Formats: sequence, structure tokens, C-alpha cells
Amino acid sequence: MKNNFLNSSFANINSKPSSNSEVLSQILYGEKFKILSKKKNWVKIQTSYDNYVGYIKKDKFYEKFIPKLKIFKVKSKIFVKKNNKFLPSKNYLYFASGISVLNKNKNFIEFKKNRWIKKSDTKSISHQEKNFTKIFKLFLNSKYLWGGKTSDGIDCSALIQIYFYYNRIFFPRDSKDQIKFCKKKSVKKNIKGDIIFWRGHVGVCINNSKFIHAYGPKKKVIIMPTKFTVDLIHKTANLIVKKISNIKNY
Repeated sequence: MKNNFLNSSFANINSKPSSNSEVLSQILYGEKFKILSKKKNWVKIQTSYDNYVGYIKKDKFYEKFIPKLKIFKVKSKIFVKKNNKFLPSKNYLYFASGISVLNKNKNFIEFKKNRWIKKSDTKSISHQEKNFTKIFKLFLNSKYLWGGKTSDGIDCSALIQIYFYYNRIFFPRDSKDQIKFCKKKSVKKNIKGDIIFWRGHVGVCINNSKFIHAYGPKKKVIIMPTKFTVDLIHKTANLIVKKISNIKNY
């Protein structure tokens, strides 16, 4: 099976080869995957980063792709060049997307034929961002969307995973698999950086007094007081906690 790379801003991963089926997750521009099978206008894929399996719509994918940069803005406007002017389109690339470099000028980078983004929105593909709070806060007030992985819609487990994906560190996609990947431990006094799971949900303590998560009942990414969160946690059996800095390897 050959490697393929997504050449659109993002694509839904559906449970079945139908737009009416459940959206399980999404893949971002430049993300690598293998095609497992084909069915009419759909392909069954397995992502290379987290081995996620599902269906995306058939398209002309890249077969060769070498990312040199990645997006370090929650969403980066795509521009087109016309008469030596850069004109904004209605489209974006999203945080953590890897891009190749076809051309450069002082302020813009061409990542695809006549598709440009601002140089200031990018970092080197090898850049590591250990300040997890900085990344999570980019998504504050983003809409909650089951299966989503972008600032236009994201769910609780994707919010945690996107930090690791940006750093190109393996971390599972779904909370049930994230729980298996993390080890159980008790809540300690210093809870900054603790990834906390309970009742099919996950979030992270950005310090000892604040907890951030993509919260379904509020339909957005929010910060809650830790006291409220800990009260919920202590009422919940089988608590799983993992310090974010202990997910290897930086």
C-alpha cells in the first residue's frame, strides 16, 4: 500500500462510505495515510500518525509530499496571487497542518500552486512547543463538534491530541484509547499539566486553579475553575490521570 497525503484543508473520516454516516474524526492538510480499499466515491484509509481507520471521499491525493513547515496559528487564511497582489480566499489551513514550500517571498509562502499563506503563521516542521497552555488556549471558544479536529469544530479528545500532533508525538485519537495509553494515578497537590479522564470525557489542568476542555453541554472549548472540576472528579470512580509532560518523547 502506497502512502498518500491529504491535499485539501481537512477531510471528515466517516464510519461508513456515506456522508450520512457518523463522522469519527478528521485529517488535516498534508497528513499521511494508506488506502485500504476503494468503494465508488469513497476510500477506506488508515492514518499513519495514529492508525485511525475510516472512510474519506475519494480525491486526487498527493503521493509524494515533504513537509518543511507547519501551521502555528489556530487557522491560517489562504491567499491567491493575482497581478502581483495577494488576495484572501474563503479557505484556511488549520493548526498543526504540515506544508511543503514551493515558493517564497518576503511575507508569504506558496504551499500549493497559487495557494499562499503568511510566513508568520508557520514554524519549522521540527519545532517543538512544550508550552501546552499556549496551544490549548488557541482553541478557547471554538465550537464543540463530535469528531472535529479544527478550530471550526473540535471534540474533547481531539483537543488533547492536537497538542501532541503538533509536536509529532504519538497520542491516540479517542478518549477510550487515550485512557488505555495513560496510566492510572491519584490526584496530587500540583495538578498543572494533568490530563484527566472521567465518564468518556477528557481535559487538562492548565494550572492548579484552571481546567480546559471541549465541553459538550456548553458547546465550546472553555476554562472552568479547578475546584468545580475536582469536585466532579472525586465523585467519579476509576479516575485516570496522566501528566502531559510525561508523554514521550520530546
